Amino acid sequence: MKQALALIALVGAAACGADAPPVKPTAGAGVSVGNAGVSTNANLGATNGILSVGLSL
Repeated sequence: MKQALALIALVGAAACGADAPPVKPTAGAGVSVGNAGVSTNANLGATNGILSVGLSL
C-alpha cells in the first residue's frame, strides 16, 4: 500500500511540470477464476508517451 501511495504522489508531482509533456496516470484491475480459485490483480502507472513506469500489485 505504501508503494502505491508513493507512486500516486510521484505521478502527482510529475504532472504539474510545465516544461515537459504532461504525465498521464494509468490504472487497471482484474479478477480471474481458475483451478486454484479466485485471484485479483491491479496495476498503477504513469506515461508521457515515450516513457512508461508502472507497478503491479
